[in-house]
Amino acid sequence: MLTVTNLNQYYGGSHILRDLSFEVPMGKVTTLLGRNGVGKTTLLKTLMGLVPAATGNIQLGGQDITKAASYNRVRAGIGYVPQGREIFPRLTVEENLQMGLATRPASSQVPVRIFEMFPVLKQMMKRRGGDLSGGQQQQLAIGRALAPGPKLLILDEPTEGIQPSIIKDIERAIRALAETGEMAILLVEQYYDFARSLADHYLLMERGEIISRGTGADMDANRVREMLSV
Repeated sequence: MLTVTNLNQYYGGSHILRDLSFEVPMGKVTTLLGRNGVGKTTLLKTLMGLVPAATGNIQLGGQDITKAASYNRVRAGIGYVPQGREIFPRLTVEENLQMGLATRPASSQVPVRIFEMFPVLKQMMKRRGGDLSGGQQQQLAIGRALAPGPKLLILDEPTEGIQPSIIKDIERAIRALAETGEMAILLVEQYYDFARSLADHYLLMERGEIISRGTGADMDANRVREMLSV
């Protein structure tokens, strides 16, 4: 679904992303791991068009989106859950979810499966987003990204600052989404156990490069946890 080829990115004179090439297949969870400052969030911003790619190519389902505007990437089928959630705190849960439908026809409805995955959102439809707990806001952010029915779901550290019970709910939701075979999932995470439990494939970044990759089943054998802690 997502194919990245020879992607480079710079901030001033600093070479942040170094010739990255990888794929995110349909119906699978690909986890991207790395310590703070290795370029993970810069990569996601480049994938979303928030910063332009210096060189390289980004394709979504065979369509070249390297130079596409962010809103056209969303129209093409990317759902993005940013680090820190970034919901609209003064809008209600219902209004936040409807914002996720901005690229769809006016008659579009929020998919029922979002409320099946996260029942608390149904219960709090009229509550303002800023009044929710951190975990509930994360569920709302994921629901908003899922509302338009993306082909690729990108999640940037969804466990950050979230209580363990809701981490389990998010884990179940991500697994269920992958099992439908309807979308590819790119999960950026520092919490190794969470990433390991979901990964069909993994990518490990260091200093803007992918230094290790493989199947999720091989993460322990490939000493990914140890490389993260070095």
